Amino acid sequence: MDRVLAWSLLIALAGGLVRGTTGFGAAMVMTPALTLLMDARTAVPVTLLLETFAAAPMLPAAWRESRARVIAPISIAAVLAVPAGGLLLAMASPLTLRRIIAATVVLFSLALLSGRRYKGAPRLGTSIGLGALSGTMLGATSIGAPPVILYLLSGPDPASVTRANLTLYVVVISAAGLAMLGVGGLLTAATVRQAALLAVPFAIGILLGSRLFARFSDQRFRQLTMLLMFAVALGVLLSS
Repeated sequence: MDRVLAWSLLIALAGGLVRGTTGFGAAMVMTPALTLLMDARTAVPVTLLLETFAAAPMLPAAWRESRARVIAPISIAAVLAVPAGGLLLAMASPLTLRRIIAATVVLFSLALLSGRRYKGAPRLGTSIGLGALSGTMLGATSIGAPPVILYLLSGPDPASVTRANLTLYVVVISAAGLAMLGVGGLLTAATVRQAALLAVPFAIGILLGSRLFARFSDQRFRQLTMLLMFAVALGVLLSS
């Protein structure tokens, strides 16, 4: 087996494991690692395709449990901001993008590990601002959820509602990102084939992660996930 393919399959498995365990984080694990094996202009759409694939089956339940008043303004602002990130993706050099992606993951992993949360009351202006930041990040790096994760985790909603809100948000912004990449010519048949190849280990990872999540505490696995994200991103950053 080709070495690049073998590593890509392992990265997809790890991303799926994280996704199944925590409900988020696959892009934070996969994108920085995949940029060591392929151009960021390939890694970003591949990751977005896999994230959409993972979240789609959860949509019916997420739709029932989500709070539209919370997630709608964030999602709308993010969708409108995605093209700005896409412009950065198209114009920046692969090395610069790799560093941006890795640095983004390092910073947000540290924030999550430290237990930092947004402390203010949910406000429309804050939601719109965070959505715009998230959409720009997603268009450029495929990693758009961290600001919204930090924001929603600070709210009063139960974990099931927060997870549902995040699931809907990931689907919306991933679809917007894929549409933007398609218009920009970055979503090619080769990219779709690459994502399809990685979908199998990714799905296996999600299944394993879901089973592990049922056996261990949520807090413990979130800590381990953040440590994994931090280690991967720091390694990519140092190698750049």
